Amino acid sequence: MTDHQVHALPNGIRILFKYSPSPITHCCFVLNAGSRDELPQKEGLAHFIEHLLFKETERRNTTQILNHLELVGADLNAYTTKEYTCIHASLLKQHLERAVDLFEDILFHSTFPEDEMEKERGVILDEISSYLDQPEEAIQDDFEEYLFKGHPIGNNILGTPESVGILNGADIKQFTAANNNTHQMVFAVYGDYDFKKLVKLCEKYFGKVPENTSQKNRIAPDAISHGIYALQKPISQTHCILGGRAYPSAHQNKYGLLLLNNVLGGMGMSNRLNLEIREKHGIAYTIESNYTSLTDTGIFSIYFGTDAEKAEKALKLVHKELKKLRDNKLGTVQLKQAKEKFIGQIALAEESRMSLIISMAKSLLDFNRIDSLEEIFTKINAVTAEDLLEISNEIFDNDRMITLLFEPK
Repeated sequence: MTDHQVHALPNGIRILFKYSPSPITHCCFVLNAGSRDELPQKEGLAHFIEHLLFKETERRNTTQILNHLELVGADLNAYTTKEYTCIHASLLKQHLERAVDLFEDILFHSTFPEDEMEKERGVILDEISSYLDQPEEAIQDDFEEYLFKGHPIGNNILGTPESVGILNGADIKQFTAANNNTHQMVFAVYGDYDFKKLVKLCEKYFGKVPENTSQKNRIAPDAISHGIYALQKPISQTHCILGGRAYPSAHQNKYGLLLLNNVLGGMGMSNRLNLEIREKHGIAYTIESNYTSLTDTGIFSIYFGTDAEKAEKALKLVHKELKKLRDNKLGTVQLKQAKEKFIGQIALAEESRMSLIISMAKSLLDFNRIDSLEEIFTKINAVTAEDLLEISNEIFDNDRMITLLFEPK
């Protein structure tokens, strides 16, 4: 028994449904097209298009687009990642058709008028300036640029002031034609509906969309060497990020690294990095580790911010914790506790229903299947202490890692 249903329209668009006896519906439309699919000198184009979807269509102006769901109290938003574009909405269940109608309109009938492009260009340039003023955000993007030097994955999703300044309507047409493959689109709904009626509703709107079978040419990034980089910034603290390439989303070691990341610096306050560097030594307010998997690679990183005179000590302590994981297997009790903690956190995270339905849609795009919670827990429970030791020695190898510092001028 699965806890979801899937139906593919003749044009390839898939409808994903998860039932919930709730008056609130969460829905999303996910396209397998993101910033890594941009051509050289077109950085920021996928994000630019996402902004412009809310501006004007063949039958609605900007105000009508924004009001269509907000007038019934719904929440509408969108975002762009390296590999996806996602539009999502939360609303009372009786208003689902309004969302389906709007999604179809903005995704497939946007007109991208020149005046709106110029206005939104200014908004995005302000967004770039704002992000540059936040070193804890900017350092992540700079780190990925070093990690994937010369590859589209390393480009900032927002683009640069120079690239955003020259994007035009022809670029938008080229990108959508090349990347909006209807067989790589999922409309997902989490709510209280009859699946057959939901499919009919989607056929009414999305069934008219012309089929697009364009094939993108994503190239996996080449290997990189390790290095230490320091940049002087007009900031008061030192910010540091270190890490390297990691496993892609289909790799057999993915769940092992997810578990290891949670032990090291994941959710909660009881992870090793937080206990050692914040609680024991008191030298960093924020310290965390992250693992993000992409279709053909992954990113593992550790971030902290601290006073300039404490940065060297903090970095040594981080390497000390990484060495412990490379040198010592987790004991039986430690491994059991780590699994119970991680499984509990995943179960609680499912309460965030919008995050869950988006994650399910992405899984359908990437793997053509969706693992149940039980299947995920089985994979986590199958991880051994020997697996974690092997993963630690591969991913936390100093010769595979990059360190980037933002230092006060």
